Amino acid sequence: MNTLPYVTVDVFTSSRFEGNPLAVISDARGLSDAAMQKIATEFNYSEVTFVLPPENPENSARVRIFTPTMEIPFAGHPNVGTAFVLGQQAEIFGKPVGEKLRFEEKAGIVEVGLNRSSGRVTSAAIRAPQPLTIGDTITRETIAGCISLDPGVIATTSHAPVFASVGLNFAVAELNGLGALAAARPNLAGFQAAAGRQTTSGHDFSLFVYVRTSENPWHIRARMFAPLDNVPEDPATGSASAALAAYIVSLAPDADMNVGITIEQGVEMGRRSIIALDVVKAGGVVTDVMISGSCVPVMRGEITLHD
Repeated sequence: MNTLPYVTVDVFTSSRFEGNPLAVISDARGLSDAAMQKIATEFNYSEVTFVLPPENPENSARVRIFTPTMEIPFAGHPNVGTAFVLGQQAEIFGKPVGEKLRFEEKAGIVEVGLNRSSGRVTSAAIRAPQPLTIGDTITRETIAGCISLDPGVIATTSHAPVFASVGLNFAVAELNGLGALAAARPNLAGFQAAAGRQTTSGHDFSLFVYVRTSENPWHIRARMFAPLDNVPEDPATGSASAALAAYIVSLAPDADMNVGITIEQGVEMGRRSIIALDVVKAGGVVTDVMISGSCVPVMRGEITLHD
C-alpha cells in the first residue's frame, strides 16, 4: 500500500477540540511494528491505535496501542475512541457491527458497548480488562519531585501515593486542593529519578494526581503527567481514571457498593474531559470497572507510506 487512511476523534468530550485526541488506523494490515511506532511518533498524540483482524473470530478486532515512544497493553481513551470510529462502519473485517465489540489487546479482552442516538454512535463504554492490583507505595518526596511541588501538599489521609492498575500501571497520589493541582508542573529530572527507584510495568513511570472533597467525593479533578513517554500532560486518561476509581472504592468501608464516579481532567490544558466510571464492589472486593465517554469526529486523511 502507498497510502494509509486514518481518522481522528476527540475522546471524553462532546465538544470538538476538547477532550483527548486520538488517531485511529482502522485497517493496519501490512504495517510492521516499526512502521506503527513511526506513525504514532509522527502524530505525537498520547496514543494512536492500529486495528487488525482478530486472532479469534469470536472477537471483533485486535487493537494495538502506541504512545509516541512505545506500545502499551491497554489504555482507556484509545478503546473508547476506536470503538466510536469502528461503530460508524457497517462492518469490521467482513463482520457486521453490533452493539457490543470485543477487542483483543495485550492486557486481555476489552469488552465495549456502543451507545447510539438517532442511529449514530455517540459514546462507548469499556470494561477494564484486569482486576485491580495495588503495587508499592511511593514517597511524598518522589511525587513532589515529579511535579515541582512541596511534599506537604501530597495528601496521605486516605492513602499514601501508590501504584494502581486495572490493565496499565500508574502512580496515583492525592493533593490537598485545587491550588496545588493547578500549580503542578512536570519535572523531567524528577520523573527520571522516580523511574530509577520504582518498579512499574507496561509503560514508563506515569503520574496521576487528583483532588476530591468530602462534600462531593465521587466527583474528582485530576491531571496526568507522562513526560517519559513524550506526553508532558494528558488531557484524559481512562486507564488511570479506572485504576484510581477502583482503588478509592476498594478503600471505602462498605463491603458492597455500586458507585458512579466522574473524573474531570484536562481543565488546566484547555481541553476539558469528562470520564464516567461505574465501579462494583462485592464482599469487599472490586469486581467490575466500566469506563465511558462521548466522542467527536475531527479529521480524516491519508498517510503517505511510499513515494
